[in-house]
Amino acid sequence: MSKAIIECVPNFSEGVDTERVLAIVRAMQLPGVSLLDWSQDADHNRSVVTIAGPPAAVVEAAVLAAGKAAEVIDLTRQTGVHPRIGAADVIPFVPVREISLEHCALLARQAGEEIWRRYGVPVYFYEAAAARPDRARLEDVRQGQFEGLREAARRDPSRRPDVGGPDLHPTAGASAVGARRFLIAWNVFLDKPDVALARALAREVRDSGGGLKGVKALGALVRGRAQISMNLTDFRVTSPAVVFADLKRRVEGRGARIVEGELIGLIPEAA
Repeated sequence: MSKAIIECVPNFSEGVDTERVLAIVRAMQLPGVSLLDWSQDADHNRSVVTIAGPPAAVVEAAVLAAGKAAEVIDLTRQTGVHPRIGAADVIPFVPVREISLEHCALLARQAGEEIWRRYGVPVYFYEAAAARPDRARLEDVRQGQFEGLREAARRDPSRRPDVGGPDLHPTAGASAVGARRFLIAWNVFLDKPDVALARALAREVRDSGGGLKGVKALGALVRGRAQISMNLTDFRVTSPAVVFADLKRRVEGRGARIVEGELIGLIPEAA
């Protein structure tokens, strides 16, 4: 009997209406699937759920959650700080025990096919599950967000979904389904309501701007405070301690201070 365990951390484009979020969470509660964590963020208008269990059960839970999200979330009426292309915006599968990243990529492909077949929501594959090298990075897939991608997919064949389409779902958009290693989602708040400063610091610290390896970052104004929202994609290469020390130096060099940190979801014990 296989002892393989995977994790799935789907992100949904709803963080204001708790009943909608709970409906999605309930849809994921299948035998064998452990609900490890869920949180909602009204400012980003986003919710993050963490489940784990045997591969087949976790894949089915993720597919059902995507269907429920398509039912209860209308992106034509949704706004928020966080970039998004779909009601079930991002669905990553993560190897935990006795399973490879490559196997998780195959599971992601399976989940994507089912999401399209059952609910008519097109899918883009990213990271280890990417069907094309130019879609490995999530930020490239999400370029233009729901509104921009909806138009781009109609006129540009290179922007069409990997599964389904060519049009996006009229209210649920598309889902980015992938496979990756553990990711740490971490927000840092500054003592000044200076969104320009937050965005400048995010550009400096993120990998794509020549900053820290494996760090993605955005600057935003959240609850009247400047926030640097980060994803650490490989904590073994760049740890949270290294990121904090680097960011602290940059922030204080601009005459500001870090006053609070906020972890979204779970963090590996090794980090």
